[in-house]
Amino acid sequence: MNVVLAHQQAKSLLAARAEGRSLAEVSPDLGLSIAEWHVGPDGFAIGDLTLSLAEAQEIAESERKCFSLGRDGLREIRVLSQLTGWLRSLAPTDGAPTMLVSGIPMHRIKDIEPHADTLSKIRTLQPVRGRVLDTATGLGYTAIELAKTATEVVTIELDPAAIEIARQNPWSDGLFDNPKIKQMIGDASEIVADFPDNHFSAILHDPPTISLGGELYSGAFYKQLSRILKKGGKLFHYVGDPSSGLGARTTQGVIRRLMESGFRKTIRHPEAYGILAVK
Repeated sequence: MNVVLAHQQAKSLLAARAEGRSLAEVSPDLGLSIAEWHVGPDGFAIGDLTLSLAEAQEIAESERKCFSLGRDGLREIRVLSQLTGWLRSLAPTDGAPTMLVSGIPMHRIKDIEPHADTLSKIRTLQPVRGRVLDTATGLGYTAIELAKTATEVVTIELDPAAIEIARQNPWSDGLFDNPKIKQMIGDASEIVADFPDNHFSAILHDPPTISLGGELYSGAFYKQLSRILKKGGKLFHYVGDPSSGLGARTTQGVIRRLMESGFRKTIRHPEAYGILAVK
């Protein structure tokens, strides 16, 4: 049994102890389910796992960290990437957790949580059918949701450290147990060149910021996406907050390069922080 906790769950356990309860109903998987914990004077137990009072207090005070509790004890969920040098970690929100890359969240978390953020992007592509490409796996939320209606989802991740974090995230389980999802590790700007023409019905492109992944915003890359997309197919491109100066400038450049790369029209979706392009 492996348990994943954040400050919300630790605070609930500590509150139960303060109230003198011997049992507490608290999630063991960051809010996906509820389980019964035994509450004692020195700590807490679930199944054959124990959490000391000091450990619970440490978690409660760590509002940007998630922790894994196993037979080998308690540890923070974080990985230093051997490929990029970036420190990746899992961070809680009011819903699905996000991934921090050198402290920067990889999802929108202001006034929205990562699962809702994912759904807002996918709604722009509806209906999602056939074979779909997800250009940046991350925690796998996009691939998991796309696979609910797509025939196949191909998802690409540059950094193996991201997959290592996803394996420790209960919200990412569907990435590893759904046969409709095909994972690929490598640079998306290189991998797409190997796909045949007209291969995908839809593409969801959610790259890192242009300062981190400039090649994923290039005209050459967009031409490859246009080539592998079926006629009439849709591409959603996340670009960031359109009301910010950087977001507005990025949006203008992205639209121009998309139109130069074989897409016949683009539609702004400010609610999803991105652009829909149709081939």
